[in-house]
Amino acid sequence: MNTLTVSQVNTYIKALLDGSEPLKNIFVQGELSNFKLYRPSGHMYFTLKDEKSQLKAVMFSSNASRLRFMPENGASVICRGRISAYEKSGEYQLYAEDMQPVGAGALSLQFEQLKKKLFAEGVCSEAVKKPLPAYPQKIGVATSSSGAAIQDIINITARRYPLAQLVIAPCAVQGEKAAPEIVSVLKRLDSRADIDVIIVGRGGGSMEDLWAFNTEEVARAVIACRTPVVSAVGHESDFTICDFVSDMRAPTPSAAAELVCPDINALREQTASLRYTMQLYMRSQLDELSRRLGELTALSPLADGEALIAPFADRLSSLSQKLAAAFEQKAQTEFQRFSSLAGRLNALSPLAVLERGFAVASQGGGAVSSVRELDLKKALNIRFTDGSAGCTVNEVIFDED
Repeated sequence: MNTLTVSQVNTYIKALLDGSEPLKNIFVQGELSNFKLYRPSGHMYFTLKDEKSQLKAVMFSSNASRLRFMPENGASVICRGRISAYEKSGEYQLYAEDMQPVGAGALSLQFEQLKKKLFAEGVCSEAVKKPLPAYPQKIGVATSSSGAAIQDIINITARRYPLAQLVIAPCAVQGEKAAPEIVSVLKRLDSRADIDVIIVGRGGGSMEDLWAFNTEEVARAVIACRTPVVSAVGHESDFTICDFVSDMRAPTPSAAAELVCPDINALREQTASLRYTMQLYMRSQLDELSRRLGELTALSPLADGEALIAPFADRLSSLSQKLAAAFEQKAQTEFQRFSSLAGRLNALSPLAVLERGFAVASQGGGAVSSVRELDLKKALNIRFTDGSAGCTVNEVIFDED
């Protein structure tokens, strides 16, 4: 008897399975059940089943990380891989290398899953969306520098609101590098204090072309922006995750520029209308105030100004006459007093003495009041009322006591 160990049997079966060409690369369709994702390894374990049977399967993290959707129990999928045995347990299973949903594509499923997740978090609610500025001074634009979208935004901004300045931050909008570059540009624009609003987007394309705007990393970057963000991705019929998490969705890049920029011609018309309305209001107010002033004047003592000041005018005239009379009397009294003083002063004046026939003798610049003061050697000056005379003293005679 040729006896085999369990390990030998399992090894033999595994070798048979691994050597079977049809089992090296097969496609298996079934419904997912018992799905488990182990962390941190990232390996996926699940079962594929149909109405009659089931097949255990495993997808290692190196392949699972490339999936564009998260597998869920009950989902119908097609798995590509190989059939082999696990020697330790003696069970054969499918080693899946790829998985695609049946019916809806992987991208559509991933889109719906992320959309459901973000709505559940409340980050797509209107209550958390920031209002757009009415009159932006600087507008940040995150898009490709070579696409038609940027030209549309430039042209419409220049036409509608030339007062605004565009701050263009070029980035890839398609391909593997697109999502990281969009995230980087959004962070850079949002860090600037002078940016009032940000437009992020691109022109139309397939779902694959627009996929960067459906990634969670771009969605989180939009949510984190303190600056209001307008999503302008694709055509009007295109919806992306970026549209749901942004503060406003524009159907096209051109529409985004129109949403962000007010129409300067409409503003001019509005300003002119407001100016005209203000003028009418001010004229109406002035007319009303003039009417009220007329009524108040007619009912107040100020209505007849002459009658109001007449009593005061008569009193003022009487006071003026009394003041003039008192001034005249005071002037006469002072004049008489001045004349009396002048007369008394004149009586004491040497000139008055001279007028009575007397004379004043002076010698050496000083008046001589005694013959004892005379110097026979010096000339003597005699002052009369109408002139003076120079004399020589020949003799001095003293009066006897």
